[in-house]
Amino acid sequence: MPAQSEHLQEKLRALPGKPGVYCFRDARGRALYVGKAKILRNRVRSYFQSSRSQPPRTARMVSKIADLEIIVTDSEVEALILEANLVHEYHPRYNVDLKDDKSFPYIRVTNEPYPRVFPTRKVVQNGSLYFGPYTEVRMMRKTLETLRRIFPIRSCKYRITAESIEKKKVRLCLDYHIQKCPGPCEGCISEADYGAMIEQTVSFLNGKHSAVRLSLLEQMDAASQNLQFEEAARIRDQIAAIDGFSNNQKMVLPGKGDMDIFALAREHDIGIAVIFKVRDGKMVGRLHFQLRGVKDRDESEALRAVLQQYYLHTQFVPEDILLPTPLEDTATLEKWLHGKRGGRVKLVQPKIGSKAQLLSLGEKNAQLLLDELKLQKLKREDYTPASVSELQKHLGLAQLPRHIEGFDISNISGTDAVGSMVVFENGMPKKSAYRRFKIQTVTGPDDFAMMREVVMRRYRRVQQEKLDFPDLILIDGGKGQLNAAVSALQELHLPDQPIAGLAKKFEEVFLPGMRDHQMIPKTSAGLALLQRVRDESHRFALAYHKTLRKQRTITSALEDIPGVGKQRRQALLEHFGSVKRLSKATQENIAAVKGISTELAQTIAGYVQDRLQMPSGTSTEQV
Repeated sequence: MPAQSEHLQEKLRALPGKPGVYCFRDARGRALYVGKAKILRNRVRSYFQSSRSQPPRTARMVSKIADLEIIVTDSEVEALILEANLVHEYHPRYNVDLKDDKSFPYIRVTNEPYPRVFPTRKVVQNGSLYFGPYTEVRMMRKTLETLRRIFPIRSCKYRITAESIEKKKVRLCLDYHIQKCPGPCEGCISEADYGAMIEQTVSFLNGKHSAVRLSLLEQMDAASQNLQFEEAARIRDQIAAIDGFSNNQKMVLPGKGDMDIFALAREHDIGIAVIFKVRDGKMVGRLHFQLRGVKDRDESEALRAVLQQYYLHTQFVPEDILLPTPLEDTATLEKWLHGKRGGRVKLVQPKIGSKAQLLSLGEKNAQLLLDELKLQKLKREDYTPASVSELQKHLGLAQLPRHIEGFDISNISGTDAVGSMVVFENGMPKKSAYRRFKIQTVTGPDDFAMMREVVMRRYRRVQQEKLDFPDLILIDGGKGQLNAAVSALQELHLPDQPIAGLAKKFEEVFLPGMRDHQMIPKTSAGLALLQRVRDESHRFALAYHKTLRKQRTITSALEDIPGVGKQRRQALLEHFGSVKRLSKATQENIAAVKGISTELAQTIAGYVQDRLQMPSGTSTEQV
């Protein structure tokens, strides 16, 4: 077990014996793992016991831990909820996580006097109700289409209140005249009646189709007895729409019952989770999620993570949840779900009977989806763009340059010097892997030394973190820059790492140890790929250089304001958030900052308006 820093050891010694959540971070501050604990002191310290045998994945994680954060909670249930929220927010590398879950759509019922119902991919915590996530957009659209046929929910985006109705701010539209909206904008339906319709909508979205149908039947009978035959006919059509939707659903359990069935299939570091939704004994939907981080995790841990992430934003919690294996903290999960549902929730592992058959069906579906995912992944890996193939041939590379890392330097006479690294995979940029560097060891305008520093820092880290090396390194520049980069690789004992330089003037490609440039046809797709990598690294480096130069210029400009020292400068920036906002502030706004008098505010306002007005559209780029 690697030795921990004194800073981390102090935190480990000070851990409390209370429930809570812990977050491990690496040297760059990135979240590695988020977990919960009944007793923080015991759980967190167990990771650092030298006598403890750990799976390889956990051992790698522990070797990267540079810092620790904890949040103490009042109970295990609070810790469970907080853990799920933090995993959803940070997506730590070593947690089991639903891949790309933020991109899944939901159906939203807004929190307003006359609610709207529409699809969204953004969850806003403002009291709105969310149903989903839907992993199949087609199913979501079909559900919304059925809702529109059953309930005349308004489709406009206006905020309708009693005040807007009284002042007639919104007029009736065509939907009202063709009976697709009850006309709340002009008070044609009361808030209570509209709310009752929304309650039925929510019940339908929760899968309670039979309950909604029964309620509509009672309304139809009442309308018929009151000789309101047109109203009765309208409700009859609503019932027909529900029947048409429900007829496509399969009865899977005798009698009635609500339950969710979870199943899991995994291989190496990929996995698929399947969730069957059963409402009133009928199968109303199947969801599936691709998982990441399942390697070296047992099934119980992976299932718990899926269950937490799924119910974090899901509105309806059934009474029974079927699982293929028991979970360690079943009691805590049941307590959390009990509070979310407002009633008893049971996590069960059926062994015989119809429920066990449903669980087996879920596992077969999960394995089928996993096989499909593996086939798709294999096809993607086998696909090779022509530019990558041509580049391999022109440069005589031993393997296809699928992963290319490109470097460039940007500075003005050695000031604000930065380096950039861009990544291309299979001929396409991968911006999440871009990196940028502030030059630390070079003074003065020495591009060669700067290139050497950046390449040295990059691949020293690759060695330390046991990351994959690129198939090709591309240096923006000719022989000088290339030789500097090669020198860094040699010092790191990486003499066989493929590397090339691309000089911009004549688009000449240089390789180590070769006096003349490589003859690559100007029409070659391989040369075009190198040019894209080179141009992108140049753009990325230049953008970072401009950002640093602007920040330095602005900071030095603020230092010139009479009467504004370090503390007041900090107070101004904290209050306004940026110098750009400060440059647009009035004297009164500036005087509102703590420690700034009226006279000083007048001086600052005059100074920033004359000296710090920034052109519109100014922005900084970060990847």
